[in-house]
Amino acid sequence: MTTRQLCTDYLKALNEGNLADVRALFSDDAKVVSPLYGVLDAFDFYADLFKDTNKSETSLLNVFDTSETSKSVALHFRYEWTLADGKLVSFECVDVFELNDARDRFKKLTIIYDTAPLRQDFNNLRIK
Repeated sequence: MTTRQLCTDYLKALNEGNLADVRALFSDDAKVVSPLYGVLDAFDFYADLFKDTNKSETSLLNVFDTSETSKSVALHFRYEWTLADGKLVSFECVDVFELNDARDRFKKLTIIYDTAPLRQDFNNLRIK
C-alpha cells in the first residue's frame, strides 16, 4: 500500500466513523497526541473520538509526504465535526503521521489545531 493510499483510507474511515477500518491503519502500539484528548493509544483514542462524534466530514487541502526520507506524512484538511450532542464545529487541522518501519501502517499521530473555538463545546460534551 502506498503512503498516499494509506492517507486516503484514513480520511475515508474517519468520515465513515468506521472504528475497525481506522484501527487497521495503525500499528498495535501506535500512539495519538491530541490537543483535546491528550496522549492515548490509537485504539483508545478512536474509540473515544467516535463516541463523541455524530458525524465527520473532511476536505483534504494538502499532503506533505516525506515518507521516503523520514517516514513522515502530514495531512492538512478542513474538519467538519458534528459532536454527539449535534453541535457542529469546523476547523483546519494538520495530522502528522509517523509510519512504521514497513511504511504500511501509522506508528504515531500528532494532531495540530487551535482548540480555543471548540474547547467549551467539547468540555460540555465530556461532562454529560
